[in-house]
Amino acid sequence: MISVEEAKKIIDQNIPERKTRILPLKEAFGHTTAEDIYSKYNIPNFSQSSMDGYAIRFEDKDLKLKISGEMQAGSTEQFHLEKGNACRIFTGAPLPIGADTIVMQEKAFVESGFLTVHDNDLEKGLHVRNAGSDAKKDSVAIRSGSYLSAAAIGYLSGIGCTEVNVFAAPSISLILTGNELVQPGENLGFGQVYESNSYQLESVLKQCGIHTIESFWVKDDPSEVEKTLDLAISKTDIVILVGGVSVGDYDFVIDAAKQCGVEQKFHKIRQKPGKPFYFGTKGEKLVFGLPGNPSSALTCFYLYIAPLLSEMMKRPAITKKTNATSTSSFGKKTGLTHFLKATYENGNVTPLHAQESYRLQSFAEANCLMILPEDSEGCKKDEEVEIILLK
Repeated sequence: MISVEEAKKIIDQNIPERKTRILPLKEAFGHTTAEDIYSKYNIPNFSQSSMDGYAIRFEDKDLKLKISGEMQAGSTEQFHLEKGNACRIFTGAPLPIGADTIVMQEKAFVESGFLTVHDNDLEKGLHVRNAGSDAKKDSVAIRSGSYLSAAAIGYLSGIGCTEVNVFAAPSISLILTGNELVQPGENLGFGQVYESNSYQLESVLKQCGIHTIESFWVKDDPSEVEKTLDLAISKTDIVILVGGVSVGDYDFVIDAAKQCGVEQKFHKIRQKPGKPFYFGTKGEKLVFGLPGNPSSALTCFYLYIAPLLSEMMKRPAITKKTNATSTSSFGKKTGLTHFLKATYENGNVTPLHAQESYRLQSFAEANCLMILPEDSEGCKKDEEVEIILLK
């Protein structure tokens, strides 16, 4: 067995080279840019009004101005504003040539086609969006390595961008093993359990930005496990097997991986839950074996696979380490790092009931994992401990 730190180091040493792909802008949300994105135009590409009101020359603000025209949003004809004149204008409309200031309609007095400005705070350029104020032509609009939020997608659309080069999400196969598994909705017979790992793992994979997920279910049969694993390795970048990684008579994953040419990097970590975790590689393909117990499987995913996906895609992590004060004592034996399902609030962390690896009810309440190092005997009430926040 190896330590938690050694396991993380080995995985980090085997991260494949990042891949990129060009996506239509509407499909790029949640990805990270793989190159600088330049604006092809000045945005806005003309000076425009940010208010409904009147366009004037600032030097004429104290004059009685003749209203000599109107500009609406979408106007394509240029309008020349002569000295001593004003132009009715609406939000988003182009500024008339010669105008440099907008008077809000609430600060304008209009009578018999003439305008008098009633705004003591009026400044030159007020309420004008200058050409290129949001993006200048040929300038970098968004840097490489930027996360594409909803606002970023909107901004890129606003500068005329239609596609984006991003760090590609790896394709992933999930292989569920176990004769005892039945699908939710089916009758639960003696000796059977409802399959939950595909539901929780597909959900957290989507949270990580993975949308190409292929799921398989195989019985505890060595040839079937090997056949399915070989197919999954050929089709996808990462294979996650769930169940069958322990040392029982019906745990076939380790032998199947060996038969498929997977080079084992480690098997078993000094931790609880999730001790029988497996990791191997075949070329640039990555193969993970998670314990079948749902709590163990999800804990291992948060600890090892989620950070890997974040690094491969340069996405914000879905976990974050921090420190907190334990609200209660928790004892353990030395030798294994414990990851306790817990709740975090206002700087305090509370370990939950039902820490057994097969129980998910407490995990459903948890918003963090509380870390008790392998050489510790637990923690005392009011002691500062390290936690992993789950976003």
